Amino acid sequence: MVEPAFSKHSVLATIRDYLMIAIAMTSYGIGWTVFLLPNNITTGGIAGVSSILFWGAGISVQYSYFVINAVLLLVALRVLGWRFCVKTVYAVAVLTVSLSAMAPLAEARMLHDQPFMAAVIGSVFCGCGVGLGLSVGGSTGGTDIIAAIINKYRDISLGRVILICDVIIISSSYFVLRDWEKVIYGYVVLYVTAFCIDQVVNSARQSVQFFIISDKWQEIGTRINHEPHRGCTIINSQGFYSGREVKMLFVLAKRSQSQTIFQLINDIDPHAFVSQSAVIGVYGEGFDRFKVKKKVSNDHKGL
Repeated sequence: MVEPAFSKHSVLATIRDYLMIAIAMTSYGIGWTVFLLPNNITTGGIAGVSSILFWGAGISVQYSYFVINAVLLLVALRVLGWRFCVKTVYAVAVLTVSLSAMAPLAEARMLHDQPFMAAVIGSVFCGCGVGLGLSVGGSTGGTDIIAAIINKYRDISLGRVILICDVIIISSSYFVLRDWEKVIYGYVVLYVTAFCIDQVVNSARQSVQFFIISDKWQEIGTRINHEPHRGCTIINSQGFYSGREVKMLFVLAKRSQSQTIFQLINDIDPHAFVSQSAVIGVYGEGFDRFKVKKKVSNDHKGL
């Protein structure tokens, strides 16, 4: 039976994604507005450009951030298509509103006498926010858009383009702040933010595999198909000691779905034999996509 395009599950998943993006952008806004901006510590991306414009020209960050991203999104809409832009537009809008709401908090200048701690705490909020947004398909826009456009036409990794852009932006803050110490703190923010992004994204993508042996394998498989919405593979097996023919279920799932699977197995057959283990990567429908370079045929190489 084919699941309808707008099923209850897909609608709830979409609502959850947009709710997570809102939480992610709020976290990013706290890190940037409360800890980094008041302490004259810059960051990468359009947030860094907006910070420099704020310090140099007094332009409010929410306005410059929105306008620059709007221009980049119009370009991305034409080059990359609307699918890339929908969640990014939402994320930019939520972050713009969050920046306006948090503007009074910037006047408190938290940790103004401890810039290193401000840089670390601010970058943790920013990194966790970006990572959470990326894990559900959202983006803060900015250099992500530039990197995606360049990557479409040139064989340059997204990470390398973003890193180059961020280093240039952070280094440029010296011309406004005239303080190399603040620039160094900017590099600290860049490193800690990247680390937090990796941790959040990787934890969200972690998968596990189950081997389930039970006389009620058919009922367990049906429940796993319907509740966590994961497929099952039936493996014909034989017990070495008993010699009895058994059916074994092989299941791949997200780590966050482990408790649901254990609960339904316990409800159906508390005496089932279950093995769970972590896997390095799972690729295919419902998981990650293959990330391999396309081979160029010899015919095309000669052109």
